[in-house]
Amino acid sequence: MNAISISPEELIAHTRKRCEDDFTFFVRYFFKHRKGVKFIFNDHHQQICDALMRVYRGETQGLIINVPPRYSKTELAVIMFSLWGFVKNKRCEFIHLSYADQLVQDNSDAIREIMKSSEFKQLWPHLKARDNRDAKGAWSIVDGGTFLAKPAGGAVTGFGAGRMDEWNAANDEFTFSGALIIDDPLKPDDARHDVMRKGVNKRWDETMKSRLNSPRTPVVCIMQRIHEEDFTAELLKDKSIQWEHIKMSAIVDEGKPTERALWPAKHTLETLKGMKAKNQSVFSAQYGQAPTPPGGGLLKGEWFKRYRNGVLPKIEYRKVYVDTAQKTKERNDYTVFEVWGFGIDKNIYLLDLIRGKWEAPEMRRKAVDIWNKHKAADVFNLGHLRQMRIEDKASGTGLIQDLKRDAKIPIFAQQRNIDKVIRVNDASPYLESGYVYIPEDAPWVEDFVSECEGFTSDDTHAHDDQVDPLCDAIQDMLGGRSVVSLWENMA
Repeated sequence: MNAISISPEELIAHTRKRCEDDFTFFVRYFFKHRKGVKFIFNDHHQQICDALMRVYRGETQGLIINVPPRYSKTELAVIMFSLWGFVKNKRCEFIHLSYADQLVQDNSDAIREIMKSSEFKQLWPHLKARDNRDAKGAWSIVDGGTFLAKPAGGAVTGFGAGRMDEWNAANDEFTFSGALIIDDPLKPDDARHDVMRKGVNKRWDETMKSRLNSPRTPVVCIMQRIHEEDFTAELLKDKSIQWEHIKMSAIVDEGKPTERALWPAKHTLETLKGMKAKNQSVFSAQYGQAPTPPGGGLLKGEWFKRYRNGVLPKIEYRKVYVDTAQKTKERNDYTVFEVWGFGIDKNIYLLDLIRGKWEAPEMRRKAVDIWNKHKAADVFNLGHLRQMRIEDKASGTGLIQDLKRDAKIPIFAQQRNIDKVIRVNDASPYLESGYVYIPEDAPWVEDFVSECEGFTSDDTHAHDDQVDPLCDAIQDMLGGRSVVSLWENMA
């Protein structure tokens, strides 16, 4: 059987089309030419590529990807995505920021070097970078767009990301025309210094955000977590942008039967566990994407037992435990409603949780809503909803009065006269002994565990609003029970 012959021109046309139509093929193709070896492509690389394609199509305006260091994030989200953007639309305007001048210059050089390669010129001979005088810091495409590479703390005046004229607001027609791409805006060693960390965070509102040329210009931030109040946390506070937030832990499904390494070719599960044992706080942040402040560890996530997909024992009764915030300003704590159930197995189960920053009228509505929602639940299997317990202090006092007067909800005014650290220390043996269950896959459970793990004895944690109702539930539902150590439980 004769092989089908294909001309060099046909091969070039075929390769060009595949590169333009398939970003992952483009990445593999030019990585091989650039590095001389194949890209060891993993599932997490595909997940990053898929997320970047949602940015390209205009489905995601703000993308935050938290991923361990040296897991190819810069290669994919900065070098290859910017280069592919120019291939798709040479009028793109990119701004790329990172923590070090040399780093962004190296990334800028990498893009230009690929464009100068014979492999690239063969496919897109018309796409050339100008020989700008300051070619490293800022350069442009002949008859096209621009690329600016600067440290996150540097000046970016005179340049913008994206193009206003390529978004038709009247018809909401989006054409990708560049992005603001932020890659590790602060190095890990600097994250522990409040002044440096807060200084970079302030740059978002003061400088970076103003560089978006269009309301539809996308923002891509790809970084390892380094502090609970790092740049990721700062971006998530900005509600003017709808963020897609992807968190990639180096250990997937940790503690579950499906536990595995995120990128086995990079780190085996055994290696990762060794890294974690050596420095748990660093590993939790940079490799687990769950930063905890120094001095944490009073409550450990591994102490929580898990129940799967709503599969519960018969519940004898339920209660709602509430912690109210004093103010709704950005840095104040949240108001939290937690619904706990006491099982016939004498363990307690966190059934639901809502959390937000609400003024008094909205807080009251939330209280009534969560009560009505769980009041209507299956009493035979879930028991009666007995009570709502609210701390009798500040805004909680007002909520107690409002609900007693109008809502006909059985309210208990919770007194917390014991120091918070003592309350946590009193609660922790019940956790460690396996009496406390949380859902395996509820959308809020990861933040709940992160806050618990981040609780510190010196009050350096950002929030503890979810910890207080947890302690209330343990004290109320389990307080009269003798604490048994884990080794006795498992004997």
